[in-house]
Amino acid sequence: MKIRTDPEAPGQRLDVFISGAAEGVSRSYAEKLIGEGRVLVNGKREKPSYRIRGGEEIELDLPEVRPLELEPEDIPLDIVYEDSDILILNKPRGLVVHPADGHDTGTLVQALLHHCGDLSGIGGVLRPGIVHRIDKDTTGLLAVAKNDAAHLSLSRQLEDHTMHRLYLALVEGRIHEDGFVDAPIGRSPRDRKKMAVVADGKPAYTSYRVLENFAAETLVECSLRTGRTHQIRVHMASISHPVVGDTVYGFRKQRYNLDGQMLHAHTLILKHPSSGEEMTFRADPPEDFRKLLEILRKKG
Repeated sequence: MKIRTDPEAPGQRLDVFISGAAEGVSRSYAEKLIGEGRVLVNGKREKPSYRIRGGEEIELDLPEVRPLELEPEDIPLDIVYEDSDILILNKPRGLVVHPADGHDTGTLVQALLHHCGDLSGIGGVLRPGIVHRIDKDTTGLLAVAKNDAAHLSLSRQLEDHTMHRLYLALVEGRIHEDGFVDAPIGRSPRDRKKMAVVADGKPAYTSYRVLENFAAETLVECSLRTGRTHQIRVHMASISHPVVGDTVYGFRKQRYNLDGQMLHAHTLILKHPSSGEEMTFRADPPEDFRKLLEILRKKG
């Protein structure tokens, strides 16, 4: 597919231009295509941040959507809402969202394929219907697209910040004032399996609101403007308040016997892909999170 840019309209980012010029391509998907070398500007590869000068010839190689190759698995799902376009579920701790190294089976995607039979193919063969992710040991609300139109709508809402995701996080130490962390996140130069605040990382912004103070912990509500990998965990650790139970970014030795970090996506606000109606979904934190809060409140 070849596209000629408008000589009278320079200045737009390449990924933004592609998402507007090619039907069915979101900005995040355009960024992925550019990174894979499927987008050439005057025969050359450019970065997603390349600014259109006007008059370029852009070649776009859109891959064919392959049939899904994953085997459906009968795994119980806590479904909060479902219709013909979207499915909202409350993900339990320990469930991996999509297949990856070391997790070929038993993932949320395979459970969804068993439940729905079909999902949006935009996320690729291994991530059908997955618009955003939650870490394996983080719990809470997740939106799934059941068709491509719904996937594009939800992706655009993430990009323009009209989808709101609120998390409950129990963090180490006492925080007395609301605040935010505005710091780029990328791969850690010391451990490529971890993320970190790095100068050349992608922009990341997390705001937090203090809900309750305990003797040595604070319950906060975190709001995401961006959705980087492990964002809340990395950002809170960067200000010396790691999430309780997080042995990757927090303390290796924990005071409590926990199976994962105390981080829960409790509120999700979005516009329905078909009707445009604003919808709000909420889910209480899991039992171990609630029990720990009860223990901390009794301690005073």
